[in-house]
Amino acid sequence: MEINGVVGDMMGATLGLLALEIIVYFGVPLLIVWMIYRYYNNKTNKRAKIIQAIIEKNPDAGNVDELMKKIAPKQKSLKEKLLRKLLWGSIMIVLGVCIFAYALWIDCLGGSHPQTVHLTYFAGVILLGIGLAVLLNYFISKKMLAKEIEAEEKKLTEEANL
Repeated sequence: MEINGVVGDMMGATLGLLALEIIVYFGVPLLIVWMIYRYYNNKTNKRAKIIQAIIEKNPDAGNVDELMKKIAPKQKSLKEKLLRKLLWGSIMIVLGVCIFAYALWIDCLGGSHPQTVHLTYFAGVILLGIGLAVLLNYFISKKMLAKEIEAEEKKLTEEANL
């Protein structure tokens, strides 16, 4: 009788842990995606309501395309986009090197499970590879888009001087 109680408690605990894992692995990412979708959907709905209110109050408001351009968020320049690539590439490389160094350290200490050490090496190499790929993309893009960046900067300085 007592054995059935222990087995039942273990089954309940196992099912509870399984439910928690399902919630964490599936529920949290779905919640994050839903929140991002809702944010962008609300943002577009608010813009549409603003334009609709302007048109209702003043039918002679002018061209709707001009209104849309005024309300639209500012687009990032090529230079800002490239600098963001440089930032993320650098972050990934630093994380990759740190994780790889940590893997070396736990490997030298010994006593760790080999699978854990291999997984840590793998994570470090993957992050390092992603960082190098993003940095390579940054340098290639910078070289290819040099004329466009220069034209964009010239346009911005002309607008600022007016």
